[in-house]
Amino acid sequence: MTLFEELTWRGFVNQITHDELARLIDMERFTVYCGFDPSADSLHIGQILPILLLRHFQRHGHKVIALVGGATGMIGDPGGKTEERQLLSREQVEANAAGLRGQLGRFLDFDGPNPATMLNNADWLAPLPLIDFLRDIGKHFSVNVMMARESVRRRLEDREHGISFTEFSYSLLQSYDFLHLHDTCDCRLQVGGSDQWGNIVAGMDLTRRLRGTETFGLTFPLLTKSDGTKFGKSEAGAVWLDPARTSPYKMFQFFINQADADVPRLLRLLTNLPKDEIEALEARCEEAPEARDGQRRLAEEVTGLIHGEEALQNAIRAAKAMFGGELRGLDDATLEDVFSEVPSTQLPRSALAEQRPLIDVLVDAGVFDSKGQARRMLRSGGLYLNNERVTAEDAVLGEASLCSATMAVVRKGKKDYHLLRFAE
Repeated sequence: MTLFEELTWRGFVNQITHDELARLIDMERFTVYCGFDPSADSLHIGQILPILLLRHFQRHGHKVIALVGGATGMIGDPGGKTEERQLLSREQVEANAAGLRGQLGRFLDFDGPNPATMLNNADWLAPLPLIDFLRDIGKHFSVNVMMARESVRRRLEDREHGISFTEFSYSLLQSYDFLHLHDTCDCRLQVGGSDQWGNIVAGMDLTRRLRGTETFGLTFPLLTKSDGTKFGKSEAGAVWLDPARTSPYKMFQFFINQADADVPRLLRLLTNLPKDEIEALEARCEEAPEARDGQRRLAEEVTGLIHGEEALQNAIRAAKAMFGGELRGLDDATLEDVFSEVPSTQLPRSALAEQRPLIDVLVDAGVFDSKGQARRMLRSGGLYLNNERVTAEDAVLGEASLCSATMAVVRKGKKDYHLLRFAE
């Protein structure tokens, strides 16, 4: 497949500004850019499409620019918002921009023979003189056209919130970004979400007016679920790319739990699997949806892509833990995730050094009501420590009983878990 054919098949193409773009990106080498808003110090999974789109362009030999909006992030894009954003301080935006730079580096190749470029628009927008900008750039923008844009019109119709001049001016700044990258990097193509169509076209128009050259735009659809709701949310909130915010295990579980109707589209958009393999998975999902083969492969591919192979294998092990899998070697944070909804008891670390009988400790921790109850469970073969059956009535609890740095997991029967934490 050509690049454009692959992008279309995978679902990345929503609109293009010129029909000939489909042919040109396979005949010529473009410099392509996409902007990333540093409203937080991490992207969430619903924002991963532009990164993967740039990655496809880079793999096909195009030069890609990831633009972090260190300046525009202080203004805020009104698109998709029903009210004014809370403005961030310069220090917050700079800290968030640094976080995004680290994440983008996990997906784009910045060191190879065709290296990606990462830029921050604060470098050219922050020192720009206001009067010069209004005179040289502002005069090329029609307020009538800007007010007709859907994102602005919706806000104008909302008498309670409206739109400030700050957010109204956002389109000028993004348009200037395109002009600047055209001048300094020979950038001819801007990509963005479908809500960025107006801003992309405005930047193209500004470049045509001031430079007399033709530039291009491509939008991708916003990532949503089959029911139309936003993708990237779980019961606990947004699913972040930062493992400190969303662990690899939780991300793995998020994709395992995707609805059958969403899996084919997500496999195409979020994985690097080839067409024939994805279509075979789609067929299996349709024939035997109860096997959840598509969800499992989706979870493996995306978790491995974002967090690496080691984190993926830990997530797979953790997912098996609730079904009697190996627990030793998992870290405290992963165990907390896996057993977040089971009863837990905190005990002093000194209890491990005392080498007390395991049954006594379990009664003290409230796992059993009495020693007799604990012995009956043990004798029937239903007592497990770290998913290993306990067979000796005189078993003791010590440092070797931990499966992570500070935790041990007790199981009664098949699914009745209790987490023991040992604090200093």
